[in-house]
Amino acid sequence: MPAPERLRDSTQIVVPCESLTGLRDDLESDYAVSVFADGDSTCRIIGSPVEIKAVGQFLARHGVNVA
Repeated sequence: MPAPERLRDSTQIVVPCESLTGLRDDLESDYAVSVFADGDSTCRIIGSPVEIKAVGQFLARHGVNVA
């Protein structure tokens, strides 16, 4: 059975909510992901491993560090 941490890392990206300004609507309409505010300043982008990989590339192209 895979470790829970590995599954979590492949199915979500955690970023500051301010880094999604102007990108959130595109993310939710172009990719099969959900974006949730996790507190006041952190957002979680949750989706399948394939979608999360594509979202990571999208965010990187728009200057958002997801490392």
